[in-house]
Amino acid sequence: MGTETREVRALEQGEGGRVLRLLDQRRLPGEEIWRELREIEPLAEAIETLTVRGAPAIGCAAAAGLAAASFGFAAERDKFDAQVREALERLARTRPTAVNLFVALDELRAVLDGAEPACPVEELQRRFVDAARVHIEKDVAMNRAMGAHGAALLPTGGVLTHCNTGALATGGVGTALGVIRAAHERGTALRVFVDETRPLLQGARLTAWELIQEGIPATLIADNMAGAMMAQGKIAAAIVGADRITRRGDVANKIGTYSVAVLCHHHKIPFFVAAPWTTVDLSLEDGADIPIEQRPADEVRVHGGTLMTPASVDVENPAFDVTPAELITAIITDRGAVAPRRLLELGST
Repeated sequence: MGTETREVRALEQGEGGRVLRLLDQRRLPGEEIWRELREIEPLAEAIETLTVRGAPAIGCAAAAGLAAASFGFAAERDKFDAQVREALERLARTRPTAVNLFVALDELRAVLDGAEPACPVEELQRRFVDAARVHIEKDVAMNRAMGAHGAALLPTGGVLTHCNTGALATGGVGTALGVIRAAHERGTALRVFVDETRPLLQGARLTAWELIQEGIPATLIADNMAGAMMAQGKIAAAIVGADRITRRGDVANKIGTYSVAVLCHHHKIPFFVAAPWTTVDLSLEDGADIPIEQRPADEVRVHGGTLMTPASVDVENPAFDVTPAELITAIITDRGAVAPRRLLELGST
């Protein structure tokens, strides 16, 4: 251990909630640039362009960003209410797959809907700031609970993770990376195998950076190396996050997750999913119902500003894929860790 570590965070409320500060994740690991947002359109663009990303972090940013933007809305209640509802609709159009965004927006909508007609705008603004703060604090608490439930499940040896699921993707601590951190803190001798996560390299750029900050042993591999590492006995388990989980336990997560799950199944390696209970969408029965976001083609064609393919080649660029429940060993939530078939048992806890 002995390595100096530092706390990683993706966002914070500033100036009494009047500003949202976001760490620009597009600039990592080369630069740590913080952006200050006070308006809805720049916030929506920050979500769409992946300045902030990761399902829980998107929800936290939407809540805190709308609260901050509300200080620039009209002073008259009717006009203020209309601007809030317009902002909610704009943010809901940013990224369709991650359910955490809609949970956060529903919480702020409930604040507005529950306000008495005589409630002054200044009081509503304060309630929005408080609701955003509580949302972020709850996310951090859920992540810590996930770590407590999941740490004992991770074996010693190599643990593969996909995309970024740490503090950068959440209000703090992390989901899958939070479980890894908790296992590391309890003394489990593990090494994290970080796959690059094409096409935007969230693993290579963000997860590797986070693990270095946290002092956790890590090895970076290309996405197409995972099967070989498993065959060589270098990887003993895999753990990923989730953007939406259905009632039957199907999981939508970063594109490439399904491939990792299939490889784990073939090599008889446990495959874990870690996500807060808010990621479970009880309105959806199975993975076929999950909306999958399609991203711009140039995210695949271009790397580091350089065109890497024929400019006219057709591109498929879904941001997520769906892993069926039967490939998942356990889903780790803040309410406990269970096999997918038992997921709904956690709903009453």
